[in-house]
Amino acid sequence: MLESNIDLSGKRVLVTGAAGFIGSNLVIELIKRFKDTGISILGIDNMNDYYDVGIKEDRLKNIDALTGGDKKLFTLIRGSISDRDIIDKAFKEFKPEVVVNLAAQAGVRYSIDNPDAYIDSNIIGFYNILEACRHSYDDKEDASYSGVLHLVYASSSSVYGSNKKIPYSVEDQVDNPVSLYAATKKSNELLAHAYSKLYGIPSTGLRFFTVYGPAGRPDMAYFGFTNKLVKGETIKIFNYGNCKRDFTYIDDIVKGIIAVCGKSPDENEMGVKYRVYNIGNNDPVNLLDFVDILRQELTDASVLPKDYDFEAHTELVPMQPGDVEITYADVTALKEDFGFCPKTPLRDGLRNFAKWYKEYYG
Repeated sequence: MLESNIDLSGKRVLVTGAAGFIGSNLVIELIKRFKDTGISILGIDNMNDYYDVGIKEDRLKNIDALTGGDKKLFTLIRGSISDRDIIDKAFKEFKPEVVVNLAAQAGVRYSIDNPDAYIDSNIIGFYNILEACRHSYDDKEDASYSGVLHLVYASSSSVYGSNKKIPYSVEDQVDNPVSLYAATKKSNELLAHAYSKLYGIPSTGLRFFTVYGPAGRPDMAYFGFTNKLVKGETIKIFNYGNCKRDFTYIDDIVKGIIAVCGKSPDENEMGVKYRVYNIGNNDPVNLLDFVDILRQELTDASVLPKDYDFEAHTELVPMQPGDVEITYADVTALKEDFGFCPKTPLRDGLRNFAKWYKEYYG
């Protein structure tokens, strides 16, 4: 395992996408671990309506309940990372030492109909973050601030496109994206490498694999399926059920992110402080098996009645544009470097989601 070179105790940490699924859970875990050390967290989120803003607001309420409203511990800026003035002001006033960029327009299919949102957030927004990190080293007046020590940013398993080799390794070529979303995430990795090379920004990209859990994103399959089933609508299972996904529980993801934050990368063979890791469960599940487990847990949690006619509300359909048959993370590097080892079985994770759903929606 790599030896940590950044102690998050007492650090100023910027988390973009702080009201998002991964971002809010990361903030909560950082507060739980480091609130007595003087850590200060600044969140940025544009609170867009890509999905129910109420869920985002409730995530923020959970954070406030944990902090007791302590603004020194956590403050949120409601704005977009694509707004250069907001980013520049945040860096100038907050002077972050660790930056975790999770703000992005997500979703493969949505990118087909709404490409502008992806360019604004995932390209322009990330460029603004990189520029702010670059200029964080310019301030020579404050001897206590030496600039950003580590930039950690969200990439995606989507960058692997239709690669046939499995499991997916970060050593694989990923030059054939099958969606605009995937192309923007690969662009993030390329931009981060260039800025790391030119300006010495230590950066680590994390390719997330199908993150799920309570209070997740309603556009994700498990959440969307549940909403439709509750309404008595039919769920569509793509590629006739012949898909596999590397479902990764949110708690495992957050532990991995925090571990990575504590170690900025050493120079690689090209003299660049830059790394990319897969972060997934390393255990792909057939979509039909996944749906069956979800059905069982929704029934046990009384989200669906015991006599629910499940078969009458399912339809097997062809693959959707931009989708892939399988996602499967090779997490060997993350395990060797950080001891990353996901421990949440799919059934346990979906059970937690079902219980949350029952409580949240009644």
